Amino acid sequence: MRFDEAYSGNVFIGAGSDLEKAQAVLYGMPMDWTVSFRPGSRFGPARIRESSLVHEEYSHYLRRELTEIAYYDAGDIPLAFGNPEKSLSQIAEFVSRLLDLKKVPIGMGGEHLVTWPVVQEVYKHFPGLAVIHIDAHADLRTDYEGEPFSHATPLRKISELIGGENVYQFGIRSMTKEEVSYAEEAGIHFYPFDVLEPLRECLPELAGRPVYVTIDIDALDPAHAPGTGTPEPGGITSKEMLAAIHAIAASEVRVVGADVVEVAPAYDPSEQTPVVAAKLIREMLLGFIK
Repeated sequence: MRFDEAYSGNVFIGAGSDLEKAQAVLYGMPMDWTVSFRPGSRFGPARIRESSLVHEEYSHYLRRELTEIAYYDAGDIPLAFGNPEKSLSQIAEFVSRLLDLKKVPIGMGGEHLVTWPVVQEVYKHFPGLAVIHIDAHADLRTDYEGEPFSHATPLRKISELIGGENVYQFGIRSMTKEEVSYAEEAGIHFYPFDVLEPLRECLPELAGRPVYVTIDIDALDPAHAPGTGTPEPGGITSKEMLAAIHAIAASEVRVVGADVVEVAPAYDPSEQTPVVAAKLIREMLLGFIK
């Protein structure tokens, strides 16, 4: 598995070529083996990289430029096609090595199940970890149609690992009654429908803590991001999502890892979905890497 060699494919805009000097490492997790509706998110990371070229390296929101930070694009992890358990193990191994090198992992999915092994490894290095989860779906099922390895289960697994009281969920608008009951019983900070205002209210209590941020692109309304496997009407705008990233960046939390997942380019011929995902990642890099 390679991440310390020169990546020969397209790289995200502004990426440096020196892994040793990098504060953060961007990488792709091209997996969609367990999706419940439409496949295709394995093509997300490559298209996000290509779409990043439409953006400037400078963010006027944050008054920072990508040249001001050191980050490296390691390319996509070569995952075992169609094999969820082996793929998750490969992701865990990759991220573990990044963390040993004291890099901040910034991932691109892929389906949301890819977040599970990343958080497992981050938690080993940061045992006081909290997770901020922005999504249309709760992802709190124990299984989907009898399969525990599903993109409907990662936050349940994460909650059971780090404790529900350390999980903060925003924007959820699609869930089962059982998922709501579990969220209440587990002490999850569960904020359906809205993102920005409840997030701003919660950030002060996370001050000083290590935080992992995971964003499912389907938190956005399909009008803003149609290119995803399980679109859900009634979501937030891209402007509100950017404001949420900026609120986290301006807070006193310590972001120790992040990802954007579930971009499926085939369902968006306009390409607005990978374009907005690329902008979210630019703002994460500029806002989270101090």
